[in-house]
Amino acid sequence: MFCSRCGVQVVEGNRYCQACGQEVGVAVVAVSPPESPASPAFTPAVESSAPVSAAARAPLPYAGFWERVAAYLIDGLILGIPFGILVVILIFLFGGFGVMMHRRGPVDPSEAMAFVAPMFAFFFLGMLVFIALQWLYFAGMESSERQGTIGKSVLSLRVTNYEGQRMSFGHATGRFFAKIVSGMVPFAIGYIMAAFTARKQALHDLIAGTLVLRK
Repeated sequence: MFCSRCGVQVVEGNRYCQACGQEVGVAVVAVSPPESPASPAFTPAVESSAPVSAAARAPLPYAGFWERVAAYLIDGLILGIPFGILVVILIFLFGGFGVMMHRRGPVDPSEAMAFVAPMFAFFFLGMLVFIALQWLYFAGMESSERQGTIGKSVLSLRVTNYEGQRMSFGHATGRFFAKIVSGMVPFAIGYIMAAFTARKQALHDLIAGTLVLRK
């Protein structure tokens, strides 16, 4: 290597010319290390801005009060008329009225009470049977795949839990017997609550944690 100022050959290993003192060191070129291909570029986490579907944003289609009333009337006709006719027939055939109608002559009051007492017992037994039939009808059908009674199916309604899913038979049973509490409130307020609560729930729906929705 020669000095750029005086042209003297610089001793190898010297940074400066031994004749004139000119710096003759080798320039160092900074080389950046190669980027590793295995390390991907860092991307900061960004909250997803994917649009929410319209179905997810839409409110649940709660059944209206009058829709529920109409469904209840249909179920009442389905259950009440046949059972009422049967009870009347059985009372007249096997109850006190049937025996008293076949007697001739005056009836002693004490003897009349002996006929009336079995009639009331038969009526009480009939009411228990009717309640059992109602329980099996409502709880069984509302926990089935159709999620509703015949009346609710006619009105395109279904009974669900708070997640909009099908109830179990036990859950539907709890809802049925919670109607006793609704019926105990004066002026049918327990049922009328379905007209003004936020999710159109009657008192028994609030107790059981259920919703009545349109299909």
